[in-house]
Amino acid sequence: MERKMQAAVVEQFGKPLVLREWDIPSPGAGQILVKTEACGVCHTDLHAAHGDWPVKPTLPFIPGHEGIGLVAAVGSGVTNVKEGDRVGVPWLYSACGHCEYCLTAWETVCAQAQFGGYTKNGGFAEYILADPNYVAHVPTGLAANDAAPIICAGITTYKGIKETAAKPGEWIAVSGVGGLGHLAIQYAKVMGLHVCAVDIDEGKLAHARLLGADIVINAKVGDPAAAVKTATGGGAHGVLITAPSLAAFKQGVGMTRKRGTCVLVGLPPGEFPVPLFDVVANCITVRGSFVGTRRDMAEALAFAAEGRVKADIELQPLSSINRVLDRLQQGEVASRVVLEFASG
Repeated sequence: MERKMQAAVVEQFGKPLVLREWDIPSPGAGQILVKTEACGVCHTDLHAAHGDWPVKPTLPFIPGHEGIGLVAAVGSGVTNVKEGDRVGVPWLYSACGHCEYCLTAWETVCAQAQFGGYTKNGGFAEYILADPNYVAHVPTGLAANDAAPIICAGITTYKGIKETAAKPGEWIAVSGVGGLGHLAIQYAKVMGLHVCAVDIDEGKLAHARLLGADIVINAKVGDPAAAVKTATGGGAHGVLITAPSLAAFKQGVGMTRKRGTCVLVGLPPGEFPVPLFDVVANCITVRGSFVGTRRDMAEALAFAAEGRVKADIELQPLSSINRVLDRLQQGEVASRVVLEFASG
């Protein structure tokens, strides 16, 4: 008889997830089975459940790409993890390993990449099947609940800041102080940058100050791009747009210093409204950044393990997933919700 687990499943796009029993998968050759301890809930899970993006997951599927757990079983041929190791099953579930992108450590854009909680079943379940070559290795001493947001929100913002090429002592503007942005502020400060935080919520801006933001700007008041330029003496050297809002994307280019770099990591549906004259005349670089590589993952987790970056988390059970997704849709999640799974 097949062993069963609880899972939150997308059976129809745009409908509530269904809590149901699901067969616990068995790891085949080159696979591992992870017993989930915690899984963060990301805005991307909302897009996945709604079928918002051009390439949609195959129904039914289990979302979640911030799953942390202990390796429960190992398939044949697996040598780089063992039973009992704590690992994370991230958005980059696997890649081919031999294309031009994989060979240059850009596996995130491999054409054959698979994605956790999207093209592969993810962490909104008691067990996750994973590729041991692409799991995150959680450092000793970093709790599962704390690690969960780091393997998506953390790595995405850490890599995004690196992609701005802003140097210590320069300015970075972080647009959106939610699940990603509150970590971006912390990474930027650890990396020696001055931080200007931008949001439309005064509570989130107050939180940004507590996290070390040097300047906070409410994008609902006046012209936020002009405010950033005034506050930073000409614009931010790097701008990181985490808010899933087209208005934030347009404002972000306006906040960028001449010859600066505006990095996009949020993924709102729609076309990006680029003010081309400003981009050309001010020699601005607009760059997309997609999660991060395995090397970025190790670095992002190391900062967290050292206690220099800490996700602000709210714990909820798997049974509350639909309420959590509704709150995420309404912008009512302060930072990051982590689904906590019973041990044993």
